[in-house]
Amino acid sequence: MTIEVRVPTLGESVTEATVATWFKKPGDAVAVDEMLCELETDKVTVEVPAPAAGVMGEIVAKEGETVGVNALLATIAAGEGAAPAAGEKPAKAAAEPAAEAGGSVDVMVPTLGESVTEATVSTWFKKVGDTVAQDEMLCELETDKVSVEVPAPASGVLAEIVAAEGTTVNASAKLAVISGSASGVSPAPAAPSTTVAAAASTGKDIANAPSAEKAMAEAGINPAQVTGTGRDGRIMKEDVAAAVAAAAAAPAAAPAAASAPAAAPRAPALAEDAAREERVRMTRLRQTIAKRLKDAQNTAAILTTYNEVDMTEVMAIRNQYKDAFEKKHGVRMGFMSFFTKACCHALKEVPEVNAEIDGQDIVYKNYVHMGVAAGTPQGLVVPVIRDADRMSFAEIEKAIAEKGKRARDGKLSMAEMQGGTFTISNGGVYGSLMSSPILNPPQSGILGMHKIQDRPMVINGEIKIRPMMYLALSYDHRIVDGKGAVTFLVRVKEALEDPRRLLMDL
Repeated sequence: MTIEVRVPTLGESVTEATVATWFKKPGDAVAVDEMLCELETDKVTVEVPAPAAGVMGEIVAKEGETVGVNALLATIAAGEGAAPAAGEKPAKAAAEPAAEAGGSVDVMVPTLGESVTEATVSTWFKKVGDTVAQDEMLCELETDKVSVEVPAPASGVLAEIVAAEGTTVNASAKLAVISGSASGVSPAPAAPSTTVAAAASTGKDIANAPSAEKAMAEAGINPAQVTGTGRDGRIMKEDVAAAVAAAAAAPAAAPAAASAPAAAPRAPALAEDAAREERVRMTRLRQTIAKRLKDAQNTAAILTTYNEVDMTEVMAIRNQYKDAFEKKHGVRMGFMSFFTKACCHALKEVPEVNAEIDGQDIVYKNYVHMGVAAGTPQGLVVPVIRDADRMSFAEIEKAIAEKGKRARDGKLSMAEMQGGTFTISNGGVYGSLMSSPILNPPQSGILGMHKIQDRPMVINGEIKIRPMMYLALSYDHRIVDGKGAVTFLVRVKEALEDPRRLLMDL
């Protein structure tokens, strides 16, 4: 049976590619998922794996040819019907044990989410030689936002760990290899890899991408000056561009480095103190939090206005209806639904707090995607409740409870933390009395809640004890004026002190 090898999907808006390198020739034995050739687009380099085991047949698209999506690249004679070419017997022998054991399966980085291009391998739950069941968790990856567990794509034995703990991998990288049986552990390398390794050790040239050769000739760059990032160290077009940019930046780098202030040295520590210190590398999530918060301070004109709210009415309604509410809707009635409703109500009157700046434009949002900040063991995350302005109290409470649990378990996806238009942060659950929250860019407003504290208040000329909460609204003064910020906070206060206003849209 003949199997066709075709151009895979190259990505959105990419319609053609150039055949850069063939790793096999007609008559070579190939194993399933073994790399056959490398395609080069204007964006990325794509490796084409073998769809089945067999013997390489005709190569239709030669190196240097431009091909479209789904174009025929080559054919494979499946099974053992075709004899391998002379000199390929070792490769065939290496492929046979894998076929007898059910073959090997590559463990690849799963989909990480939109705009996420890399992750760090944080923990391996299995070691080489361990038996694994299909869908059993193999390792955990850490991205800028979430932790991603990687399940086993098939049952077998963990034969090889390609990316060790602490390694940063891209979105299409291979993490490990699962063999069909214990005999697959530490398999002998296939003939092509051995050939390439031998060539590298003897200094033999490796065929670079055709576009890279052309770019180096045009730029007058020696290949020795370029570090290749392609398969087996092949030089790709983007490697040449990086080398050209580095060469151009080199003369200016020295003066800049000389004038730049040196980083403040760490204060010296006594030897006995150093022995009691522990140095832990920041997680990717913590690094991202630090960068985004600092970027927000550097970009937006952040100002904070304060007010206080009497929580008497909200607490009375909650105490009166909480049992019936939980019995009917299956979720507890908290304060967050009241604050979410009050904010949605206020955002209609002061829409600039729900807007964002895009270049020279102001983008007004005719919807409210409410971000609800949640503290987790890994750091602060902000899941988004979409179209919160259209939801009931029960729907809001259910959404907050569900996303809060997923946040604590590290199960939130990137999509669930994107697109927010306004954020609420409840520091009161940790006992905070007053704080000034930092914006969650590109949003223009964030409301800080705090703990409820009994305080003496003057009510109609009399001193009474009331449950009071300080509210803080941080806003981007570039788009929100002081009048708008104060109006927003007053409307939130009015809605919470008299929740009937929400029912009558006042």
